[in-house]
Amino acid sequence: MGKQNIVIIGGGSAGVAAAKTLSKALDPSKYQVIVINPLPYRIWLIATLRLAVTQDEALKNDIFLPYDKVFVNGNGKFVQGKVASFTHSKEGGIVTLESGEKIDYHILLLSQGATWNGPPAFPSTEDGVKDHLNNFHTKVTKAQDIVLVGGGAVGMELAGEIKDVWPEKKVTIVHGDKLLLNPSYPDKFRRAAADSLTARGINLVLDEFINDPETREVQGITTASGKELKGADLITQIQTRGPRPNTTFVSEALGESSLTSLGLIRVRPTLQLADYDNIFAAGDAIDWKEQKQSAKASLHGDLVAKNIVALLSQKPLKPYKGMFEMICLTNGKDSGIAYFDVLWGITLGAWFARMVKSRSLLVSLYKGSQGY
Repeated sequence: MGKQNIVIIGGGSAGVAAAKTLSKALDPSKYQVIVINPLPYRIWLIATLRLAVTQDEALKNDIFLPYDKVFVNGNGKFVQGKVASFTHSKEGGIVTLESGEKIDYHILLLSQGATWNGPPAFPSTEDGVKDHLNNFHTKVTKAQDIVLVGGGAVGMELAGEIKDVWPEKKVTIVHGDKLLLNPSYPDKFRRAAADSLTARGINLVLDEFINDPETREVQGITTASGKELKGADLITQIQTRGPRPNTTFVSEALGESSLTSLGLIRVRPTLQLADYDNIFAAGDAIDWKEQKQSAKASLHGDLVAKNIVALLSQKPLKPYKGMFEMICLTNGKDSGIAYFDVLWGITLGAWFARMVKSRSLLVSLYKGSQGY
């Protein structure tokens, strides 16, 4: 009997965490861990806003790392490719790539993440990634009056990065709520986050919408209610509705009932799919009531890996219990604000954000997870 494949679709935070834990725990004579990802490297999305604005080559080299050191003791295999479809049964199934290559699996982990708007919306080819970064940098360099549509974490952090490099440029965030971020965080923190931006000269237009899906040059722009931003010469749509889960191939394989109306994968507390014991899901694509963040995706991946080992050993699986909400927002390299939903709710200012994230963008954490 040959080795049984444990296949992981997606090499982001969840996929890498699962691959590391599985490659360490499983007997390589019985099991092979396979990670499938469209790009040959994992992009550290947390640092990509600064990269898009600065085109810092050293930063790029640090946040585009391959998968060659992810597997513990070399117990694993990386396959570059984009998944087209998969079949399923109680014993396993077959994953088919767009290239036509077929990979059988005994257990499958869906951790393919989600698609963003704006600078983090990376294409799935190496040339596409290069062009994407160059195009955005060219446009933002040329512009003098930039409108960012979406006042979530990405829009707020991008505004700070632009102000770091070009303090003279006008930057405006248009957000479809009366406060920045979303109601997962208390109003007091949301107001404090807004104050940290306006203190740097970043303009806020709240409770307004702009229905424009592209990053493009403009000659003024008008909100849905008719408010005119006459001087605007560049608009960037960030994430007014959040990232879109990459789950089309999941519904095609398992039926629409496997997904919510938002396209998120329905999972049990063990992060197994509702009707499939040998298919798990983790990361931004799952339906779980929490904010989508890299740290949480890593927790998902590690738990799934341990549950896969338990399943193979016919032992009880453990439920995912979630974690408290927290967020650390950068505002350029030297400022920012953080919130932890513990005790009475703790807000920490620029000194904390600078120490934890704003200067480093957690690059060392990412490099360690990649084995570098």
